[in-house]
Amino acid sequence: MNLLFRLARASAPRLLCALLALPLIGQAQSPRLRPATPATPPTEAGERTLDRVVAVVNEEVITLNELHLRTRVAEGQLRRQNIPLPPPDVLKRQVLERMIIDRAQVQQARETGVRVDDQTVNAAIARIAEQNNMSLPQFRARLEQDGVTFARFREDVREDILTSRLRDREVDNRIQISEAEVDNFIAEQAGVAADAVEFNIAQILLRVPDNADTRRIEELRARAEDLATQARGGADFARLAASFSAGAEALQGGELGWRTAERLPTLFIDAVKGLKPGEIAPVVRSPGGLHVLKLVGRRSAVDARLATGPVQQTRVRHILLRVSDLTPEPEVRRRLVELRERIVKGGQDFGQLARLHSVDASSTRGGELGWIYPGDTVPEFEKAMTSLQPGEVSEPVQSPFGFHLIQVMERRVEESPVERNRQAARQALRDRKAEEAFQEWVRQLRDRTYVELRLDD
Repeated sequence: MNLLFRLARASAPRLLCALLALPLIGQAQSPRLRPATPATPPTEAGERTLDRVVAVVNEEVITLNELHLRTRVAEGQLRRQNIPLPPPDVLKRQVLERMIIDRAQVQQARETGVRVDDQTVNAAIARIAEQNNMSLPQFRARLEQDGVTFARFREDVREDILTSRLRDREVDNRIQISEAEVDNFIAEQAGVAADAVEFNIAQILLRVPDNADTRRIEELRARAEDLATQARGGADFARLAASFSAGAEALQGGELGWRTAERLPTLFIDAVKGLKPGEIAPVVRSPGGLHVLKLVGRRSAVDARLATGPVQQTRVRHILLRVSDLTPEPEVRRRLVELRERIVKGGQDFGQLARLHSVDASSTRGGELGWIYPGDTVPEFEKAMTSLQPGEVSEPVQSPFGFHLIQVMERRVEESPVERNRQAARQALRDRKAEEAFQEWVRQLRDRTYVELRLDD
């Protein structure tokens, strides 16, 4: 399967959710977005405040105006999720800590040579505009209307991609999965696949610094136990998470989302497997800190099972064009329709046109994506691909990545998808390890970052 589609399918929803930051544009907001900061933004009372430094992160500063605007974004995000707002001072400190961690990651990315070119940023912004059913000029005007300069938004997009690439290099690419682990995983799944379930778990994470002494650890454990007691006593867990959790999902009420057991840390599964939805697990300790866990829900995960019978594969190729300032959506569609006519009516070679016009890495292979299994691509692409007969060329198809012409080259049925299952098992194991490794890496980065807090000055 083409690496672009495997990675894009996993990362694109996260990227889009992270960047749809304006209340009137997207339903999800970014905990990272830093809107353009006016010199003296209005307060709730309509007054204007003088700016000042509230934190120093290594050699960079975070200003009060930045913090005010980020807090306003967080408040909107919590309201849309119907999560009760924490006290203003608590939320402000929570947001500031998120900003410190974000700033440290961006600094680390730049210091270690991670770069993002303008073409990548432009493509990401085009996808965001498409996701919001807007042309790029409309999206840009909407940003300006809501007080966010396009230049500032571009930098936020660039920084999000920077930190994503940093995670790939520093965490994900260093995870090793042995063949023995794959064998053991497949053997385990063979006995439980029919009863496979997904869990939705929410957490409150209290980080334990590397240099914490016994007294500090006990203080944090006492706080975690108190939060667990409050949650068991009826306190709103989402509000507690938004107030106290150091996890990246704190402003989503601590929810990790629906995941199969293999995509969760083993200690999480062990803690919640005997719980009923709504119940709170005993506090658990991981390398990243102390966790208060709530089982939000449990459901069947039949679709997540390893394949046990014949699987149809499709060999496919495509031509991908993206919307940009120079090529708005109508022009992209017109060009693809013209290319399709040259292939279908003019007899021109699909692969040759893909080499000349397609804007993704597959262009050097004539647009070929190789043999694709069900679920390997985004839904829009798969739906169009499935409807085609071998040799047939689709009309322009829109996906989060742009507009495609798709041609199915051939299909086959794999009777015993051994390698497919091994790939799925390897990815499941990687997902399980990646979250634990990332949380530990963030904790270490935060501990070695020089931070000077001036919020109370």
